[in-house]
Amino acid sequence: MNGDELLQRYAAGERDFSRADLLGINLTQAKLSGVNLIRTNLLQAVLSGANLSGAFLVMANLGEANLKRATLIIANLSGADLSKANLNEANLSEAVLTGAILHKANLSSANLRGAILAGANLMDSNLQGVNLQGANLYGADLQRANLSRADLSQTNLRGANLQGAIMPDGSIHN
Repeated sequence: MNGDELLQRYAAGERDFSRADLLGINLTQAKLSGVNLIRTNLLQAVLSGANLSGAFLVMANLGEANLKRATLIIANLSGADLSKANLNEANLSEAVLTGAILHKANLSSANLRGAILAGANLMDSNLQGVNLQGANLYGADLQRANLSRADLSQTNLRGANLQGAIMPDGSIHN
């Protein structure tokens, strides 16, 4: 299925695209609020500027996807693979990313206010300038993550692994 076909089907009222193979699909600026993409293959997909508010992306493969400036407010990305994804300036406020894999992802200047990242893998991720205000990172793996200039106010970091992480003040956590 290509991007045009998916958008036509969505416009016609279809919302369930779970388990679809959408490898490398281009959905730049697409408006797909509430779409069901559970266990969908979106490897290397281009979703920059897309509106995926309230979308279901549980266990989806978004490795190396371009989600720059995408809107994922209240989206469910539990267990999703976002390894090496570009989420620069994305809005993930109140999104659920429990157990998500964000290894080497670029989340610089992203909004994760109130997001749930419990047990998420954020190893080696770029979190420079990210808003994590009120986020839940309980048990998250933040080894070697760059959190410089990040807003961690009221963030739950209990049980998180911060070894080698660059903290908001520029210090390295040992």
